[in-house]
Amino acid sequence: MPEDIFLHLGQRIKEAREECGLTQQELADQTGRGLRHLQDIEKGRKNPSFDVLASFIKRLGISADELFYPDASEQEKQVQHFMGKFLACTEEERQIILKTLDCMAEQFISRHYKASDPQDYE
Repeated sequence: MPEDIFLHLGQRIKEAREECGLTQQELADQTGRGLRHLQDIEKGRKNPSFDVLASFIKRLGISADELFYPDASEQEKQVQHFMGKFLACTEEERQIILKTLDCMAEQFISRHYKASDPQDYE
């Protein structure tokens, strides 16, 4: 892999860690990884194994796509970021999220139909 891929990978892990409000030590402890190893990954000096990446992805609630596809559109990145958070939740929490999103989407769709129906404004 080209070196700039490792730099991107490390930077994205660092950003996700900071978004979660975690220190390097906390992330290392919570994933069972060494602090120095995490530091080397964040600086792009190490090529992390699948197991290491999987533990970071799960704890940080990010999508693997966020790490491996840096050229994705901003909207794609936002969807993948959400999916990472979603997958880090329990099954019960996922069901709550899905029902909430479904309800919100239905409200938006209903507003579109009401806005286009002139009888609703009489």
